[in-house]
Amino acid sequence: MSYSHTFLDGSPCTFPVGKVVCVGRNYAAHARELGNAVPETPILFLKPTTTLVPLSPSFSIPAGRGECHHETEVTVLIGLTLTNANEAECRAAIAGITLGLDLTLRDVQNVLKKNGHPWEVAKAFDGAAPLAPFMAPAAFGDLLDTTFSLTVNGELRQQGNTADMITPVLALLQYISTIFTLLPGDVVMTGTPEGVAALHSGDVLVLTLGALSAETVIQ
Repeated sequence: MSYSHTFLDGSPCTFPVGKVVCVGRNYAAHARELGNAVPETPILFLKPTTTLVPLSPSFSIPAGRGECHHETEVTVLIGLTLTNANEAECRAAIAGITLGLDLTLRDVQNVLKKNGHPWEVAKAFDGAAPLAPFMAPAAFGDLLDTTFSLTVNGELRQQGNTADMITPVLALLQYISTIFTLLPGDVVMTGTPEGVAALHSGDVLVLTLGALSAETVIQ
């Protein structure tokens, strides 16, 4: 299924589909649940444009490659170029906010980590970043104190608050912009809270963030 950025209110989006910048271990409880150290600076990795797919009405997960885990993340759409940006520039560059899933082949990732290899095979496969439609910043609440959740088959799996981020959203964008120039159409996935677990074909997922409630089914 082809992907293009969309807005929840149906307004047109002219931004191209750019790179996906992801942040690992940005919630201390999630780092601990996987037995990882809490980082002192953000852990960054990239996903290509081919990882982006619409969250709804359904998406698929790889078969025969071990467990595929959900990682529910507040995701930011970039609308202005950011290089060595300050906080005001980062705030002005946020064109949309939504929830996405950083899908992770956990068994594959564990082997890669054990061998000291990069994570891309476990994190950057086709379809590894399903995204819900974006909300305009004006329709969104406080970036520093917003609750979001994921239920799977009616059971609460993940619930987080942006206040619990180790590095908050604007500081993340500042830091990223010192390493990768962020371009209009890029998206930043800001890390996941605790509660990650395996997905299975037929699972029904509901993601909520402010006015956003998105339902999807695993193929």
